[in-house]
Amino acid sequence: MCLEEIGRGRLIGPDAEQVTFDNLAEMLLHDYELNDRRSIPRAKTAIRHLRDSFGFHHALDTTTDAAHAHIRKRQEEGAAPSSIDKELKALARMLTLAVQAGKLPNRPYIPSIQVNNTRTHFVGETEFQAVCENLPPDVRSVAEFLFLTGWRVGEALQLTWPDVEFDAGMIRLRPGTTNNREAPIFPFAGLPELEALLGRQREYTDAVEKATGEVVRHVFHRNGKPIKTLRGAWKAACTKAGLPHFWIHDLRRSGVRRLIRSGVPQAIAMKITGHKTPATFRRYGIVTESDLTEAVQKVAEFRKKERAEDRQVIPLGHDLATIMPHNVASSDRGRRG
Repeated sequence: MCLEEIGRGRLIGPDAEQVTFDNLAEMLLHDYELNDRRSIPRAKTAIRHLRDSFGFHHALDTTTDAAHAHIRKRQEEGAAPSSIDKELKALARMLTLAVQAGKLPNRPYIPSIQVNNTRTHFVGETEFQAVCENLPPDVRSVAEFLFLTGWRVGEALQLTWPDVEFDAGMIRLRPGTTNNREAPIFPFAGLPELEALLGRQREYTDAVEKATGEVVRHVFHRNGKPIKTLRGAWKAACTKAGLPHFWIHDLRRSGVRRLIRSGVPQAIAMKITGHKTPATFRRYGIVTESDLTEAVQKVAEFRKKERAEDRQVIPLGHDLATIMPHNVASSDRGRRG
């Protein structure tokens, strides 16, 4: 223990000097598992990138300057700001856990970067059908479900048949399945397209169960096996359709926007889509140029109606005799008598 470190208030013992990046990563993953966090795959991805910058150093060598160097390195690699930000948050959490466990004396300042990843794309009916034509049948069914409901991809892929109540015409996702643990509810009987889709999936599932002799729990599957991801198939289909800028999450944005434009109250729409806070929900109510054009067109229609109604109102000072000759004439005769 050197006197310089003591003077700075950093009492670094031999245990702290032996803590490695892998120790930090292990603590982070253990914390995620202990708290039943559902973003463990994302944490593992962040750890993989962080290891390139910090994997060969002791934890005490993780400094603010080193974090800045990691940011520059990832930017040069073309990493998205959101990805870099997640990595920095993971690094900060690692160090915090190490301090809390008494393995490190303190946590250095870990910078953050500004992330502006708000998207404004919506998938229209024509564009959606163009993409669907290039999707394999199993993925197309999931995409149709997402387009109609506005649910998250993970929610659709985790949906099981016990969640679908055909008698009640209701889908009730199990609590704790979603990212924010706010389970969405969708009364599919009120939407014939969705009811027909679920009916086809049930027929497909029955056929697979009969052929394999095994029970298939998931609503959306690939010959009985759960579908892990849609990303690759969706990206390829969008490219073939000439719409490479569409993301799979744009289906959720489009579903939410449809609810808003249909006049569904926010509280009810949030229950359908599984949004926990109004702030998060409102991020999907993005106004586009077409929305503005449509609004002005509505004003124009209203003005036509307004002018038509005004023509039926008698202007002040108008000769009433030309409008109501009989009443005026009878009134004049009365005055003359």
